[in-house]
Amino acid sequence: MQKQQETPPAARQLDTVLEQLTQAMARHAPEEAAALFADDSYWRDLVMFTWNIRTLEGRDQIREMLAQQLEGVAPVTFKRDDTEPVSDDGQGLVEGWLRIETALARGYGHIRLKHGRIGTFLTTMSELKGHEEPLGVRRPMGAEHGIRRGRQTWQERRQQEQAELGTTRQPYVLIIGGGQGGIALGARLRQLDVPTLIIDQHARPGDSWRRRYKSLCLHDPVWYDHLPYIPFPENWPVFAPKDKIGDWLEMYVKVMELNYWSSTVCKRVRYDASSQAWEVEIERDGQTQILRPQQLVFATGMSGKPNIPKIAGQDVFKGEQQHSSQHPGPEAYAGKKVVVIGANNSAHDICAALWEAGADVTMVQRSSTHIVRSDSLMEIGLGDLYSERALAAGVTTRKADLLFASLPYRIMADFQIPVYDKIRERDADFYRQLEAAGFMLDWGDDGSGLFMKYLRRASGYYIDVGACQLIIDGSIKLRSRTDISHLTEDAVVLADGTALPADLVVYATGYGSMNGWVADLAGQEMADRVGKCWGLGSDTTKDPGPWEGEQRNMWKPTQQPALWFHGGNLHQSRHYSQYLALQLKAREAGLPVQVYGAQEVHHLR
Repeated sequence: MQKQQETPPAARQLDTVLEQLTQAMARHAPEEAAALFADDSYWRDLVMFTWNIRTLEGRDQIREMLAQQLEGVAPVTFKRDDTEPVSDDGQGLVEGWLRIETALARGYGHIRLKHGRIGTFLTTMSELKGHEEPLGVRRPMGAEHGIRRGRQTWQERRQQEQAELGTTRQPYVLIIGGGQGGIALGARLRQLDVPTLIIDQHARPGDSWRRRYKSLCLHDPVWYDHLPYIPFPENWPVFAPKDKIGDWLEMYVKVMELNYWSSTVCKRVRYDASSQAWEVEIERDGQTQILRPQQLVFATGMSGKPNIPKIAGQDVFKGEQQHSSQHPGPEAYAGKKVVVIGANNSAHDICAALWEAGADVTMVQRSSTHIVRSDSLMEIGLGDLYSERALAAGVTTRKADLLFASLPYRIMADFQIPVYDKIRERDADFYRQLEAAGFMLDWGDDGSGLFMKYLRRASGYYIDVGACQLIIDGSIKLRSRTDISHLTEDAVVLADGTALPADLVVYATGYGSMNGWVADLAGQEMADRVGKCWGLGSDTTKDPGPWEGEQRNMWKPTQQPALWFHGGNLHQSRHYSQYLALQLKAREAGLPVQVYGAQEVHHLR
């Protein structure tokens, strides 16, 4: 008889703590549950307990949350996932994965013990009981075997659905914006059987990528960028070009059977509090139409509306002026003089493409930029989670997403600073050359680098894929430590009086908050009720306090009923679409949703 394998001590320790936590929940004892956490502890909850995206910091916040939420989710059980190994560093840090069950949902999580007490605790909702996705053993049969008169084929059913939704039958969810965010969320909602319509102004899915400048490609590697349900194939390039991404999104819309209206412009939205529904005026194929969804999602891009600075002389300049989002590519500008205002990702990409096409291009850098070389970022910054190396070590994309999510934003910078110190040391000669060329560098306010800059302000950085060498060797001319005074008929004049002759001025000056779209479509009052989107309240440059602990207004309830924001990079679109979809499904199904810690509004724009 085979001897049963003994449970390792670290796993037994996790089992004990999780059983104690389960028993405290069963006794409805928030104080007892909170006592299992360390003094400097964090519980990050993605919908499972709070019906929100919240990080609770310290025992007092944990106790308060449980006191308000426990009755609505009980009974609760926590069990270690015994199919996954438990990590023990031998110095008091033990890590493991856990399965969670409440009255309404099943979830998954991650736990770190510090000397026997919970240091970080991640709980995420995976599925709603009774509303599970038709995956695996629940997958649909598809073909109907047997003989039956009058039955519809799959194509006939699909055509009927497309003809009815938005005309004779209203969608429960309307998603404004059909880029990667809207498409990923639409796919999640489709699997949850939530009637959903996606509208987008472009002619084809994927055009938001195709219509950008010629050299645009993903700066994040393929392992970081999969969409839900259909990962990129194993021969997919590490950094996909924009048109390839556009084609993938168009394919995805079709095979995932998404209800997607292209060439459709949203003109106005209004919330009717009495009917608890939206009135959305759209223009489709030249015809005005009214849609009445109950939930409205803005998936118009995390960056929001293009930010075009007001500069004296813009009305007298006789050349072309474009925001970077409108730049068509370099082909028409060979031999022309171009001034690009800005020094972040888009500015570098556009400058490099213009130089390749034979333009005389000058970059104007008005404030410092964080630069990280792509190969260094992949190896040092992302390699442990998103790479072939990570996959070989058993770190799947789902596991990587959860590991990344398990680090509370409050302490994430502490983990990022050593990473970027290592990158700074590895690429010291590169940075010396860049600064010698006059480029203004920074590493974030606290030295925490790219990811924290992205989470705090979504700007101020460039992942170098070659443009920096053009600055170093002078191929791209650089003007830094200055600002723009005004434009003349044929030049950009700097604050020091230098005139830069220009046939084209590109404003690579970033974007405003997503609630700017709400202001345009629903009025400033509603936009102000919701407040600024994005940022953590870190009290760093362009991310004013107070501390909020999560991305403002993203993927969670807002102060405007039935209004949601979904955006971010491909990783965030994939990961957070699950939690937003579950929140929407719970409301569509009429489940008892009790939101804890609704988003407060501290900043309007």
